[in-house]
Amino acid sequence: MKVLILLTLIGVIWLISSRRYRHRFLRPIAILIVIYLGVTSPLGISLVTQGLTASLPPDSGEPVDSIVVLGRGDGVRNRRVEIAEQLWREKRSPKIFASGMLDAEFIIEQLKNNGIATQALNGERCSQTTEENALFTAAVLRPQNIQKILLITDPPHMLRSVLSFRASGFTVIPHTSPLPSYWEPERSVPVLLREYTGLVSYAITNRFRQRSPSELEHPPIDVMMKLKTWNCKL
Repeated sequence: MKVLILLTLIGVIWLISSRRYRHRFLRPIAILIVIYLGVTSPLGISLVTQGLTASLPPDSGEPVDSIVVLGRGDGVRNRRVEIAEQLWREKRSPKIFASGMLDAEFIIEQLKNNGIATQALNGERCSQTTEENALFTAAVLRPQNIQKILLITDPPHMLRSVLSFRASGFTVIPHTSPLPSYWEPERSVPVLLREYTGLVSYAITNRFRQRSPSELEHPPIDVMMKLKTWNCKL
């Protein structure tokens, strides 16, 4: 409705303004609005999402050393808990690991409430970025000889997550957890734009580089310090 009102206003201004003003100011604005309408339409959101997921392999169904669940906030936690529990009960892995400062504790607690044994659950509650998700998870799991993981996150976030976890030495099988169907475009589009921006930023700053065996055996000092002093492990 807001966009319709804005388009109507631009149309009125177009009719009463000079040709020079139209070309210089109104036409670029109108083009941007048309692009915005296209991107925020269901078809546009679908196409933009496909750009982030087209290169990802499907879940092969093979067993892994651990299921790893990443957080995204209140609106998606419960669905990720359901998916992780289902995969665990299907015996895809004997372990579930939750990663994320605002989500890991909730995910672990819900899985316990759903009857999953405490010894099957692990996690860290210090990571605040996708790169930190991978680094903290690697610091905890790789000493346990966990190398192949089933990674759970939403479709827009999956590509950046897979590349980050691969860089930290994991063999990654993606298993997407959909974003809520009730999310309006005003909420979905920023998530998509954030992921495109994140991919470019991580690529430019070389955060997808494959870490050497020495780096994998000796995680960054700041990561290890947080694990020891911030009570990160769950």
